[in-house]
Amino acid sequence: MFPTPQPPQRPTPPQGHRGVAPPGWPRQVRPPDAPDWEATAASWLLDLCPPDYRRFPGLRRHVVVLARFAVLHVEAQQLATRRGLSEIRGDLRDVADEAVVTAAVQTFQLEDARLVAVRREVGLVEEALRGRRYRVRM
Repeated sequence: MFPTPQPPQRPTPPQGHRGVAPPGWPRQVRPPDAPDWEATAASWLLDLCPPDYRRFPGLRRHVVVLARFAVLHVEAQQLATRRGLSEIRGDLRDVADEAVVTAAVQTFQLEDARLVAVRREVGLVEEALRGRRYRVRM
């Protein structure tokens, strides 16, 4: 019988380093190494992903995998938004007046800006789940 593999132990952060979040960290997620921070990260990441992702126990058990899925999902949203922005005027010219088309363009621009921020947040959470820590520089 083979021994049960144990997850790798993460090194304990140095004193004064625990619970420091980098700029751009999502406010819904506790800082890295704070109590239950990974649980708050998992909950937030699941909220960003399609609802069907909640059905997969592997994503709940392996939060770093969930983070990778979330990164890819947000990046796909960015691509779709940018495609929509590049095509919207041509797609709507025969069915909507200029004011409606302009409003649609503005909506895509707002969504693109929001997704840029979300992509940064998701990337920071993924990096922290992989063990990278932010250090405050004085």
